[in-house]
Amino acid sequence: RVCVPQLGGSSAMTTIGDLPEDVLVELLSLLPARDLLRTCRLVCAQWRYVVDLTTLWKRKCQRDGFYRQSLDRNISDWRVFYLLCHLKRNLIKNPCAEEDFQHWRIDCNGGDRWKIEDLPGAHGTLIPDPAVHKYFVTSYGLCLKSQLITLKNEGYWNQLMDEKRPEIVVEDWYAARVDCGCQYELTVRLLSADNIVLAEFHPEPVVIEQWSDAKWRQISHTFRNYPAGVRHILFQHGGQDTQFWAGWYGIRVTNTSITIGPHT
Repeated sequence: RVCVPQLGGSSAMTTIGDLPEDVLVELLSLLPARDLLRTCRLVCAQWRYVVDLTTLWKRKCQRDGFYRQSLDRNISDWRVFYLLCHLKRNLIKNPCAEEDFQHWRIDCNGGDRWKIEDLPGAHGTLIPDPAVHKYFVTSYGLCLKSQLITLKNEGYWNQLMDEKRPEIVVEDWYAARVDCGCQYELTVRLLSADNIVLAEFHPEPVVIEQWSDAKWRQISHTFRNYPAGVRHILFQHGGQDTQFWAGWYGIRVTNTSITIGPHT
């Protein structure tokens, strides 16, 4: 409450609720989204109305750098757009082997087992992203590793996934050695709460012949219009060499990512 001087020397008490709507929008847009939705929206009918305004969420997008004028005609719900932009990050943990094999489950460990090496590695090349320094490498027996992402733990609540079904983008990088042939495999599954497969990306294995250019290549896939009920994402990749050489001559993988974002 503030004291506002009146004519004749008297004063009157006023509240934040007496502020013009555009000023209230500007003030509330400074608050974190969690506070707006869980606290401010419950204060009174006026605050609920303001928190639900498109202008407030568009203002928050402007503040946080998510807004582009070209999006105006394409965004049907600016609140959801803001929340998805705010949440967006790589959901794969330890994607570039900087933490050894932490966060990865080893599903197959054939031959001389998985190993971590520094880029570019023997008979290898550098990856386009200079921030990536390490990779995981397979052996002469099948090597597979995986991560299971539980969406609720990452901030993506059930209603959001079921009603808005935001895009799920999967990216991975793989490369061979120049001097040995190898094979790369990838499987990504969208799972229900009880682990039923609702959607899957499982391309044919990529076979790279001996004496290749050893360049790093990216594979990507975007899940759209998937069924309701997605609660987990299972990511698995790996492979092996095709010439059965002792050591680590198989496929190399790194810089994996899974991101969830708004339809733009």
